[in-house]
Amino acid sequence: METPGAPLAEAAATYWTRCDSPLGQLLLTADADGVLTSLSVPGQKGGRTVRDGWRHDVGPFRAAEEQLRAYFAGELREFALPLRSEGTAFRERVWAALDAVPYGTTTTYGEIAARIGASRAAVRAVGGAIGANPLLVVRPCHRVIGADGTLTGYAGGLDRKVRLLALEGVPLP
Repeated sequence: METPGAPLAEAAATYWTRCDSPLGQLLLTADADGVLTSLSVPGQKGGRTVRDGWRHDVGPFRAAEEQLRAYFAGELREFALPLRSEGTAFRERVWAALDAVPYGTTTTYGEIAARIGASRAAVRAVGGAIGANPLLVVRPCHRVIGADGTLTGYAGGLDRKVRLLALEGVPLP
């Protein structure tokens, strides 16, 4: 039972922090359980911004910050963080396929479509879902390239995509 005048349920809480990285200052958000819900880079298309009512607290992000530091230092190949994102069932399938793309490799939008059982005609929708990925870097949408090998769009900017792929040792065109 709610107490009159009490704050909204803790489950609705959003925590945030910022951490420095080679990509600029990252904005991380987490839910009341401390599960990472977004990672945005400065100027990101569709990236999050701090909202009124969010709680600034570094506590829920210690593991994420440690793993991000190790990743950017070339010492970590796979993130082991609890993640939660909200999207349509289609987006969730696309994002799960992104999570399966190994470090240091690339895939194409068409290959992601095939992995989730979508038709070839769904490639554009796959691209839209990848572009809506709320967890840049930890969910490796930077590893998706065009069918012809070109470095196509990245919500964080193509310069950051190039930096991430170079960090992972991917040969660039």
